[in-house]
Amino acid sequence: MIKRRTFLQVAATATAGALAAPYVHAESKKFSGITLRVNGYGGRYDEALKKSVAAPLEERYGLKVQFIAGTTSADFVKLIANRDNPPYDLFMGDSPNMVELTKAGMIEEIRASEVPNVKRILPDFREFGHFGVPFSVASVIPVYNSKYIKQPIASYSDIARPDLVGRAVVMASATYGSLLTLLGLADENGGSIENVEPAFKVMSAAKTNIVALAQTNVAEIQMFQNEEVYAGIFWDGRAHELRTKGLPIVTVVPPKGVYSVTTYINVVKGIKSPEAAYAYAEQLLSDEGVLGVPRALRYGVTTDVALPEELRQDLLFNSQARIALKKKVDWEKLIANRSAWTEELNKIIRS
Repeated sequence: MIKRRTFLQVAATATAGALAAPYVHAESKKFSGITLRVNGYGGRYDEALKKSVAAPLEERYGLKVQFIAGTTSADFVKLIANRDNPPYDLFMGDSPNMVELTKAGMIEEIRASEVPNVKRILPDFREFGHFGVPFSVASVIPVYNSKYIKQPIASYSDIARPDLVGRAVVMASATYGSLLTLLGLADENGGSIENVEPAFKVMSAAKTNIVALAQTNVAEIQMFQNEEVYAGIFWDGRAHELRTKGLPIVTVVPPKGVYSVTTYINVVKGIKSPEAAYAYAEQLLSDEGVLGVPRALRYGVTTDVALPEELRQDLLFNSQARIALKKKVDWEKLIANRSAWTEELNKIIRS
């Protein structure tokens, strides 16, 4: 026979367990019934975020995340037009989009008190004060096919080398990839964002080399695959994609510095579940979350996460020395100069 004291202890423990289990379950599923809407980029990018961010959040908290694929420019217009009833809870955009978002007053500041992992963001990777959480970095770099180019390319300015006649490609003139290319050329030749004339001189010298201004990333990939071009300026993640397709594409790290675009997630003002949105940002900056996009597309990280060796070999910013090469960009000035620079570049290439 169980003694009375033992019986009471067992009963008390059982009762406490019965009470605790639903409480713990409720706490762990505290966002059950909530769906966060995020503008998406589509394809492998969204799939990577679903796996590294959305799935863990649903398992842990019952929180669902819906990615709505589209173009960032159209999504921004939709967000502004529906200010009182935002179509997105979280808005994903690159550095240039952040200028527009902050000016429009559509996003909340995000501090470590709401998202503790903000403290893990690397110095200078957060370009807009407390606005936005940076989680991915895409860099504009020279690339070349080592099967045909035997003398290694070493800088942005090598796009004008005489051995590249009729075999080079650059991004379309109105794209931010093209504008960052101009900054890289200017920087290597004594110029700056205030003086890009040295960059235009290099582009004039490179005109006979450049067979096309690639209107899309897909178009530039196809040109390399078809061996229509052997060298060019491209995104680092896209260079990796070409390597996965079997091409001997070399990624160049310009010694004077690398120009990049950072991708941010933002909490939209006036949403119904800001706490759930902060949970998304926290998971995004966790080791699991921030490695999602690099694993899929080899774009860079923004935190102090320890890189697995297979990623370290492929990522551009894989050491303190490499990170130090990331150049600061005055995005407001860049945007202000966009039309004039685009017009001048088009004039050079078409002349």
